[in-house]
Amino acid sequence: MTDGLQRIAEAFERARADGRAAFMPYMMGGFPDLEASRRIALAYADGGADLVELGVPFSDPLADGPVIQAAGTRALAAGTTVAGVLDVCQTLAERLPVIVMAYVNLVLARGVERFARELAEAGASGLIVPDLPLEESGELREACDAAGVALVPLVAPTTPDDRMAAIGAQARGFLYTVSVTGTTGERATLQDAFADVIARAKASTAVPVALGFGISAPEQAVAAASAGADGVIAGSRLVREAAEAVDAGHDPAEAVRAVVAAFREALAADAASRLPGS
Repeated sequence: MTDGLQRIAEAFERARADGRAAFMPYMMGGFPDLEASRRIALAYADGGADLVELGVPFSDPLADGPVIQAAGTRALAAGTTVAGVLDVCQTLAERLPVIVMAYVNLVLARGVERFARELAEAGASGLIVPDLPLEESGELREACDAAGVALVPLVAPTTPDDRMAAIGAQARGFLYTVSVTGTTGERATLQDAFADVIARAKASTAVPVALGFGISAPEQAVAAASAGADGVIAGSRLVREAAEAVDAGHDPAEAVRAVVAAFREALAADAASRLPGS
């Protein structure tokens, strides 16, 4: 059986073979409810996502901005549980590598070995725990390694070079590189620091580098790819699209599929424009 690290590596390799960055949209599991989120997940795959980051709702999401916080609150109110999100994961994992994003309290409540095992049983390829520092990650990383699940760490523009190297050396799957300081959320302007933080991240690790936080438009994804990112992660833009569709009585799955397709097409067009003779 192909383990999660291999599935992630293959997804980045396929994108690289196309000359483009991999696209990894984020979604909130259980938003607006479990069945709708399952359809949203499959719409991400249909729209051309290479991998998907699947969030588990939590009552104190310290890394998330208002759009994702609101989605998590709504998912919890709808009765979403960790088990329910893992069920969505299992459906989507038949199509794409799934990277689960969960806060550390959810992991510790189940126990690290059980959590890693349940991720593997649900077909998850990776795990992101944004509030787990490097110094406290060893036990969970060992459990994930044993289960064939990549524990994906995060670095930020404020991470010193020596610490970035230490984190990068322990990275599995890819290195989640935060483009801006602060929480998740859409940013209206492109960030001048893209190239610097991507270059520093790539110098610190042997795995692919994916840029996230603040990527809210296809042209920003292209800017990240042009700056050297191996992958681009977008979240709040898609969660907002789903929320607005639900509130308007429209199909959120169809709404997000179109946005994912726009990101994927922009990255593909950028790659094509850099081909010799184009």
